[in-house]
Amino acid sequence: MEGYCVKCKSKREIQNGAEVTMKNGRRAMKGTCPTCGTGMFRILGKA
Repeated sequence: MEGYCVKCKSKREIQNGAEVTMKNGRRAMKGTCPTCGTGMFRILGKA
């Protein structure tokens, strides 16, 4: 899964990605940036 890293300011592959459900019921992918190690987050479609 690809996401945007705010620190690197570019799109990168999410490392150690895990799918989570937000409070509003939407799915999201949470992981880390392989380059800098910053947390990455990508909102997916509805469940």
